[in-house]
Amino acid sequence: MASVTKPGPTPSFLETPFRTLGEVLNQLGGIPPHRVRLSPVPGTATERDLIHENDHKDRICELIDGVLVEKATGQEESRLAALLISFLIAFVRPRNLGTVLAPDGPSRLSPNQIRYPDVAFVARNRFQGRKNRKEPILDLAPDLAIEVISKSNSRREMERKLRDYFNAGTRLVWYVDPKSRTVRVYTSPKDLTTLGEDQVLDGGEVLPGFTLSLRDLFVELDN
Repeated sequence: MASVTKPGPTPSFLETPFRTLGEVLNQLGGIPPHRVRLSPVPGTATERDLIHENDHKDRICELIDGVLVEKATGQEESRLAALLISFLIAFVRPRNLGTVLAPDGPSRLSPNQIRYPDVAFVARNRFQGRKNRKEPILDLAPDLAIEVISKSNSRREMERKLRDYFNAGTRLVWYVDPKSRTVRVYTSPKDLTTLGEDQVLDGGEVLPGFTLSLRDLFVELDN
């Protein structure tokens, strides 16, 4: 596979002046306004604000450039995420490969950048020598990040998430689309393979030996 130049970081709110809410939404990737929290004021939110918000609300927020942004959710997305977690744990745990995180497991990708993948895997060897495993936010980018696409996820929002993940060191990203019943597999923001319902997903270099029939995954939507 040809090498790809590592993408540059997205400018932060502190680096780019904004005059309107439209400019803020554009920076965030064209997400719907109803997902942007106006308190704290966009651009000023901190990790402490994020933890407090997620401890006291029924919707998970991410911290993006000092802005609290609600994650898009839905019952189909939740069912697929739960099933993916079960398949991954069944493979990872007996082999002691690492940790599988659920949708409420945050990862610090960079300062002011806390993402909550719908499902994530972090290899065991990456925890060696680290003392923060009991902290509320994991100070590591996941090796594998999985996002289940929701109706309110914009194309540019998901493109930005790709850049954020890979800039932070993530090696593999799966975008699971319930509507088209496909999985987009990224090994970089530009290296993409799209798999259909009749194909088999594998763990690549991150989880060698892991395979999953996508028919076994998407059949959950018919039950």
